[in-house]
This record gives sequence, structure tokens and C-alpha cells, in this order.
Amino acid sequence: MEYRKLGNSGAIVSAYCLGTMTFGAESDEATSFRLMDDYVAAGGNFIDTADVYSAGVSEEIVGRWLKSKPGILRDLVITTKGRFPMGDGPNHLGLSRKHLNEALDASLKRLGVEHIDLYQMHAWDALTPLEETLRFLDDSIRNGKIAYYGFSNFLGWQLTKAVWLAKANGYAPPVTLQPQYNLLVRDIEHEIVPAALDANIGLLPWSPLGGGWLSGKYKRDQMPVGATRLGENPRRGQEAFEPRNAKSATWDIIGAVEDVAKARGVSMAQIALAWVAVQPAVTSVILGARTTEQLQDNLGAVSLTLTTEELEKLGGVSKPIVGDYPYGAGGIGQRNRKIEGGR
Repeated sequence: MEYRKLGNSGAIVSAYCLGTMTFGAESDEATSFRLMDDYVAAGGNFIDTADVYSAGVSEEIVGRWLKSKPGILRDLVITTKGRFPMGDGPNHLGLSRKHLNEALDASLKRLGVEHIDLYQMHAWDALTPLEETLRFLDDSIRNGKIAYYGFSNFLGWQLTKAVWLAKANGYAPPVTLQPQYNLLVRDIEHEIVPAALDANIGLLPWSPLGGGWLSGKYKRDQMPVGATRLGENPRRGQEAFEPRNAKSATWDIIGAVEDVAKARGVSMAQIALAWVAVQPAVTSVILGARTTEQLQDNLGAVSLTLTTEELEKLGGVSKPIVGDYPYGAGGIGQRNRKIEGGR
């Protein structure tokens, strides 16, 4: 397993992180324990959860697993998130000091730990002043409840605003951002990736397989059947299937992944994961396995290095389509790239 710095911090994490959104839902506790055992055995040291995953059950399962492995906590980096509703009251959600104080304490209790290595804000909150959130996070670092903090699902301007507000007020800086990123969803490359690179923020991509699409499980014009990442009911995936199926680009990308996978004699999932892992600013790719078989296949990407030709093929077919302005040939972004290239 390759290890990398956790964004701009001094902590070290494995290049592949174990996501636990399935714990307590699609994966029962026994299966979840085996997933964590297998992941650690493969050299992984980074486990990602959130308070809303299975309404707190995911954190509880991780906590019981940690308790069953005396001494293992010092070898791991644990991250969780807060932001979304954990109750029916008006203050049971958001990034206010009131909610985050309660959410963080509840996560610590469910995980059975004294501090959390990386605490992530699960999404932007337009109602709470960002200064309030950042002050709470800085205070939480100072009082030892968290070591670092980051964000998830923030836009580029939101990330940059947070970075500079923290700097202006003397707060600890954010170290990571967790966005959706895969060969089918590359729009973060317009603003979010440049913002992360500018601030030395590490990206932790979620859904690197595009909800299973890049594993080859879906067929063109055929509604999904059987179990999916969202559970045993295939209808839960149909709302996403129809618009994605209608795009010819979707099948061009899937076809390219399949071609590279067949030529290398590996699974499509391994090719898709290996592509994400080497993209600019990426620190660790989040694996969202439901079964031990899926995890073992995903971990095959650990030892896979794509060639320049393979990267060019995959990057070319999946390149985001943009108009002329502001990112295209006649836009500001293109002119800036020409200026930078001429220096």
C-alpha cells in the first residue's frame, strides 16, 4: 500500500481509504468487521465514516471493532463527518457551533474514542457564518477533540473562502476536501481541483466507481436488477440510471475502461480506481465496498500502475465537455493556461 500525506498536514494515510457508508445497512456488523480486518491486513490505515451513515450505526460498528482490537487505534487515522440532520429540531443540523458541538461529542461517544483524527464538514451551510464554523473547529483542535478538519461537497469558492478566513483569523487551516470524483464525473477539475492545489488541500474522492457504473455492472438500455450499492432493491438506482444511460459519452467511457481492463487482465473497477488515485491533489481514494469480495477486487488497484498511453486514453474519452466561456477555447481559463505555459 502506498502512503501519502493527509493534505497539508503531517499525518500519513494510505492511498486508499475504507468508506463505511454501507455499515449497518447493506453490510451487517459481522461483514463490516471482516471488511475492516481485510482492509487493515492489506496495509490500509484510513477509515472514513459519518454520523448520518445508518443514523449513527456505522460509527457504532467502527467503535465496537476498534474496541475489539486493543492498540490498533494508534495505527489508524479515523475520520467522520457532521452537518446533516440527527434529529427533528431546528438545531439538529447545520454547521453552527451549537449543532457541531453536540454532533462531535455524539460521534466521539459512538466511536468510543477520545479524539477524532479528521473531522469533516459534510456539506456547505448557507445559514451559519463560516467564521463561526471555523472558530469551533479551531477550538476543537485546541481542546484536543480533533486533530485536523476538512470539508466535503464544498465548491471551489467555498473552499478558498474557508482557507483565507482561517488564515486571516489565525485559525488552524483545513487539510482536506471530500468531493465526488470519477471518470464519469470530472467537473471538479474546473474550479475545485485548482482551488485545492492552490491551498495544498488533499482530495478524498468519494464514489470513484460512479456508483458501480465503472465496475461494468450496468448494461446499456437495461434497467439494473438485483443488489446495488444502495441495497437489494434495484429501483433505488433507477432514478440515476435513466439520465446517465441516455448519454452516449457514458458508454464511450465505460467502453474505454473495459478495453484497458481486458488488455491488462484486471477488473474494470481496478482500472477506474487506479485512474482516480493518480489525479492531481488526490490524497486517498474512498472505497465503498458492500462485500468482502468487492473489497478484495478493489484492493487489486493498490499494485496497479497505469501507463501513459492508458491514462491518455481514459482521460481523453472522459474529458468534460465545456462551452467557450469561461473554460473553453475562447474563455479566461484557456487564456490563463496559455500565459502560464509561456512563462
